[in-house]
Amino acid sequence: MLKAFDANMAAHALRLARDTLRNEAEAIAALNARLATDDSVVQAIELLLNCKGRVVVSGIGKSGHIGRKIAATLASTGTPALFVHPAEAAHGDLGMVTADDAFIAISYSGESAELMTILPVVKRMGSKVIAMTGKPGSSLAGIADVHLNVAVDKEACPMNLAPTTSTTVTLALGDAIAVALLDLRGFKEEDFARSHPGGALGRRLLTHVRDVMRSGDAVPKVTADVKLTDALLEITQKGMGMTAVVDADDKPIGVFTDGDLRRMIEKVQDFTKVVIRDVMHANPRSISPEKLAVDAVAVMEQFRINQMLVTDADGKLVGALHIHDLTRAKVI
Repeated sequence: MLKAFDANMAAHALRLARDTLRNEAEAIAALNARLATDDSVVQAIELLLNCKGRVVVSGIGKSGHIGRKIAATLASTGTPALFVHPAEAAHGDLGMVTADDAFIAISYSGESAELMTILPVVKRMGSKVIAMTGKPGSSLAGIADVHLNVAVDKEACPMNLAPTTSTTVTLALGDAIAVALLDLRGFKEEDFARSHPGGALGRRLLTHVRDVMRSGDAVPKVTADVKLTDALLEITQKGMGMTAVVDADDKPIGVFTDGDLRRMIEKVQDFTKVVIRDVMHANPRSISPEKLAVDAVAVMEQFRINQMLVTDADGKLVGALHIHDLTRAKVI
């Protein structure tokens, strides 16, 4: 039978939630202070930075889940890494590990039977071992080349049983190491994008103007001597809400938009007599096709425009962009 969730229960639940956050925050702060007098993290970072192979992360249970996240973070930030389940490693998957690899073993107790079964073999291979435990005197800490102490005073679990604070601290230390390695490797936004091509950031950092611009006959353009009525026909046919005005060398000298037309309606009675050069905006904004699409977005936002011309190194018109093109490409 479901309990009624009354005001007292809500207050109690909120208190427990806040106590958990406070407990975990204090434990991370304690770890941070401990690192000021413990050079083991520097040793681990140096070991991983000089690793000629990959970083193999392993752990079982909750430590395994944390290990998977640490491996994923390392791999996505410039340090080749993978997760190997210790039980599977004992039955063949240890073949993934080579002498050039570094091995991160995670076990809060430092006595995980599954890890202790495979670590002697890993050591005999010649791989360097980094242990992350809460027990500096444990078997795992003793066999490791570097031991990282992730001890906490108390788990957030009211019974002090479920791995909560200890897993948070372990994950935080893994993140800290990954970030340090990222910087030491000179890992840049472009590198991150290459390992995340399917994500929003990847699209933003890998998509160039040339990839999303309209080109060829899809680009609206007229010469400066055409009548406004002809320019309006070009705008309607190409569906960009504007047309470029080009000179004899196909270089843009102006632009005319739907907005310009709306503003003219109140002032001009006979459009048939208007020549486009007399009503166009001179010196239109343009961008190179080699620029990132996000650069085009920045220019559009800065100047509050919805369309933009694309010109090559010689200043010739090669394409056009509408804000909708960038939206469809999920750049914005």
